[in-house]
Amino acid sequence: MIARRHFLTLTGGLLLAPLAGCGRQGHWPEGMAEIKWDRDTCARCNMVISDPRFAAEMRGGEKGTVFKFDDIGCLVFWLRDKAAQHPWMAEPATRLWVADAADMRGATWLDARQAHYLGGRLSPMGYNFAAGADAVPQSLTFTQMREQILAKGK
Repeated sequence: MIARRHFLTLTGGLLLAPLAGCGRQGHWPEGMAEIKWDRDTCARCNMVISDPRFAAEMRGGEKGTVFKFDDIGCLVFWLRDKAAQHPWMAEPATRLWVADAADMRGATWLDARQAHYLGGRLSPMGYNFAAGADAVPQSLTFTQMREQILAKGK
């Protein structure tokens, strides 16, 4: 009887172990809201956020308002287009995150203002910039990337 009870406890634990990860998926930095892949939509274009390599998020203001994006370009235009409606977006305390494109799972997040951007990547909305933690030849700063995206005028 004791052996059977031990076996059931052990197998029950093994069966439940995969379910332990069903809550919060991914590794979210402090203050970042979870992105529910293939369910959450981009604040700007309303497309489903499904490619973890290009997602971005913004959080700030008195209420900790969160906006999620499927492409860094959508975040760039949102910052420009909604500045009057949400003046807190210009404050240094406003947090901006972008996925590290090298992590296909969307588990590594970077401060979007500190990340380095490479063009020529096929991104969901065609802004075609991917973020990385390290500067490499041809990479751009956030400011340089933002200027190029805004110049496209999409």
